[in-house]
Amino acid sequence: MSLFSEIGVAIVGTGFGQKVHLPALVEHPRTRPVAIYHRELDLAKAIAASHNIPYACNTLSEIISLPDVHAVSISTPPFLHYEMAKQVLKAGKHLLLEKPTALNANEARELYQIAATSGAIATVDFEFRFIPAWQRFAELLADGYCGNKRLIKIDWLVSSRADASRPWNWYSQKDKGGGVLGAIGSHVFDYISWLFGRIRRLSARLINTIPERPDPAEGGKLKPVDADDTCTLMLELEGKIPCQVCLSSVTYQGRGHWVEVYGERGTLILGNDNQQDYVHGFRIWGSQKGEALAELKIPERLQFPRVYPDGRIAPIIRVIDNWVKGIDAGKALVPTLKEGVYSQLLMDLTHQSNQTGCWVDVPDLEAFLTGGEVGNDKKASA
Repeated sequence: MSLFSEIGVAIVGTGFGQKVHLPALVEHPRTRPVAIYHRELDLAKAIAASHNIPYACNTLSEIISLPDVHAVSISTPPFLHYEMAKQVLKAGKHLLLEKPTALNANEARELYQIAATSGAIATVDFEFRFIPAWQRFAELLADGYCGNKRLIKIDWLVSSRADASRPWNWYSQKDKGGGVLGAIGSHVFDYISWLFGRIRRLSARLINTIPERPDPAEGGKLKPVDADDTCTLMLELEGKIPCQVCLSSVTYQGRGHWVEVYGERGTLILGNDNQQDYVHGFRIWGSQKGEALAELKIPERLQFPRVYPDGRIAPIIRVIDNWVKGIDAGKALVPTLKEGVYSQLLMDLTHQSNQTGCWVDVPDLEAFLTGGEVGNDKKASA
């Protein structure tokens, strides 16, 4: 059981962390931001002062040594996740980690194993599980609205990086965890497993359509981009159900985020065409026995008690609440680092399929968690 009536949380990552994690942690009745990390101490102090946060640090070791810090939220770029999360977990501090979990599945698995032995409670911010429309969509699927599934189609097409003049940074670099696969594909792999179950095999194509971007640090000099901005996937789920996925961050007037399920009894569609907010605006349509599609109501019991101008805050408050319940119970609640490992494993296999041009079988997660390597317990086929 948790020993803390109020959980002191350090915030590591002052982009998304300051915009979303910080206000969500302030809003939750059991969490209190007590420390800010930034590699530049003056900036850490300025952010801390503006939010009445008592501690500002420019080293992670100092953050985790503070007795008032019981937990840490990490929302830094992906290439920093592994080393930072490892330090936090080894110190026995609870962890809220942004996706993607790490740079590869082996790193993610090591974090999972450290958490299991340290007693730290870790969760990964797969927030789609906590959005009302998605929760209702999951209920309808579980109730058999569509019957046996015949086809699943997922499109997530946005214009966030469509402008080729958008600056070069870590997102442009594959070895730093940049690209659309890590940014949104990590979410897709998590919610496919939540909504539809195990992925048996996959075939993938990763595409880079903007090969250069200007680097402001070098006077706008064009620098090479090797991270993907578009990804197409064919998945075979349990029961040989086909699932087609198309992701892109470079589609002007892209249709947004849509999940379509076609089954023997009916059709369900979950969609949001809002390009500015990837949480607000989801609606559900359904049809059975060939009737016209009609919008389906989302029950009041699932709605957020409060909606914020930044739509990302409300679901992360629910993620935090789930995390706190896990801390109280002494056992991590889904989504845990186990789900983070699975998403990361599927991303690794996506890269492998893209490189080989082959279908790749997905290994059993439990076998991988206990020591199996990617490539040793699966087969690739043309």
